[in-house]
Amino acid sequence: MKRHLNTLFVTLEGAYLRKDGAAVEIRHEGESRLRVPLHNLDGIACFGWDISCSAALMAACAEAKVALSFHNPYGKFLAASNGFTSGNILLRREQYRRADLEPAALDIARNMITAKLANTRHVIMRAARDHGDRSAERAFHLHQAADFIAVRIRLAAGVTSLDSLRGVEGDAAAAYFAAFPHLMTHDDPRLEIRGRSRRPPLDPVNALLSFLYALLMHDCRSALESCGLDAQCGFLHRDRPGRPSLALDLMEEFRPWLADRLALSLLNRRQLGPDDFETRESGAVSLKESSRKIVLQAWQERKQDEVTHPFLDEKTTIGLLPHLQARLLARHLRGDLDAYPAFLAK
Repeated sequence: MKRHLNTLFVTLEGAYLRKDGAAVEIRHEGESRLRVPLHNLDGIACFGWDISCSAALMAACAEAKVALSFHNPYGKFLAASNGFTSGNILLRREQYRRADLEPAALDIARNMITAKLANTRHVIMRAARDHGDRSAERAFHLHQAADFIAVRIRLAAGVTSLDSLRGVEGDAAAAYFAAFPHLMTHDDPRLEIRGRSRRPPLDPVNALLSFLYALLMHDCRSALESCGLDAQCGFLHRDRPGRPSLALDLMEEFRPWLADRLALSLLNRRQLGPDDFETRESGAVSLKESSRKIVLQAWQERKQDEVTHPFLDEKTTIGLLPHLQARLLARHLRGDLDAYPAFLAK
């Protein structure tokens, strides 16, 4: 039984993280604000421009297998501190071989994207069931998007190249985000979303989504590294220096079902509103410091919810799903599974 460990999120600008015995201590303006034993942590994620840590803490985190990552306030990944790679070299060599052979890479990527599209349609149909009766126009747009994505699921299952798969996924994503406003039940024009924008996000909804995607990517990267896979070498996302391509691949299955649904929940339940965001002179929108804490708390609580894994048919916490999927991927690469069983929401 793997213990469900916590991730420490640091959002306080000017914070300094240091090793204090067998614990991490967070100091700010000369005062100790928090002290947490390292053995209670699975990861530390820092969000801000002016958050630093000591070399001793980096070494301690690497030795304790605690993922330490740094992000800007918008949630964009900047860097991570890692120790020696302890993964199985045979597993990684097989991962690299599959990534270099398009048919082998396509077999894995196709399952991931097909599952993503199915999970996206699941989110849309759930919204249509729960809120579609409030407006005939809303119901029409949601069912139209669901039908469009259903066709793309069939197309994705039959593609013969990675570029074709990316094209199908791109078409489905455009239709999904065109229908995204109809997934929200409020009428505040300040929370309108007009398509997906990133680097930087240009509206509050995109700012929230980007922040949640950063949290999801951190968890997926940690899961892959923990079972010996190279998070930099993906099957769908192309290699790029500093880019955790396999983590981006893995998180595709969870984007709509976990991150998007949580964003919609926070907005539709009025837990977040227009005043929780700030706009910079450049037009970039980000969550305020206090608002990030609301999102982080909701994220951690959501990860504690239990679901039944569709392939393993066992109950597990949502927070462990990326770890289970990473291990299923490793089992497939080792030859223990004929295909990679991507996560499908029920």
